[in-house]
Amino acid sequence: MTNKPLSRRNFLKQGLLGAGAVGMMLAAGSGLYGIFGERNWIQTTKIHLTFGRYPLALAGVRIVQFSDTHIGSYYNIGHLAQLVDLLLQHEPDILCFTGDLFDSKVGRITDEVIPLLSQLQAPMGKFAVLGNHDMRMGSARIKTILEKSGFTVLVNESQRVKRGDGSIHVVGVDEMLHGRPDLPRALKDVSKDEFVLLLAHEPDFADIAWKYPVDLQLSGHSHGGQIRIPFYGSLFMPELGQKYSLGLYKFEGSDFHVYTNRGIGTTLFPIRFNCRPEISVFVLDSVHA
Repeated sequence: MTNKPLSRRNFLKQGLLGAGAVGMMLAAGSGLYGIFGERNWIQTTKIHLTFGRYPLALAGVRIVQFSDTHIGSYYNIGHLAQLVDLLLQHEPDILCFTGDLFDSKVGRITDEVIPLLSQLQAPMGKFAVLGNHDMRMGSARIKTILEKSGFTVLVNESQRVKRGDGSIHVVGVDEMLHGRPDLPRALKDVSKDEFVLLLAHEPDFADIAWKYPVDLQLSGHSHGGQIRIPFYGSLFMPELGQKYSLGLYKFEGSDFHVYTNRGIGTTLFPIRFNCRPEISVFVLDSVHA
């Protein structure tokens, strides 16, 4: 028995069916990777920056940032325990959390996080601001949980951090969507020649911050887009997280920088693609070193 050659029409039909099957397999594989692979594959990003106002006495201080844990159905207490171990490995001198501890859609507020977050050590201080999910769920209770965990929660406030004869100010502003950020109030005890590290949940607050004596703004909120298509970018960016969506931005004509951390957890969908969760480690130096 001999095989009949395929007609052009049948050949194209089978080719398209085969291509469709391959496409479905690739899509399924990408989805599984995004849910079970990349979503739990935390990346450490190390950033070295120099500033004119940064004091020589604090050269080499390690500032570690994490953000947007979104604890809930997709990111549980077990995941948080693993994150705490990883953060401790980075030996932060200053630890910063930039908001959204729990997820307002698939999470609930629980004190179970307190013993875990209390394990985090940073000799020069643990600082936090609240995010939009925190505000929706109950800012007062989440603020209390963070404070019981050893964090100083800054709401339009600042705190001086010292080492030797040098000091910087860590400043935090209220959340933009549901709160009332007031940077002038937060800076009222800061002189213009002092270095300012600003924590602001939404990165687009940078359009306000750069007009003030602020050197470095750390933010979260955007998740870096969470799902990023090669050669296209993110499918969706949240309000106030669209202009400075991920990574480092420098404002020309000034020393001001903003860094947008991609966050740890997820929201809306338990998937990350081409956008790994992130811990940021900053080492700052003075231009006069």
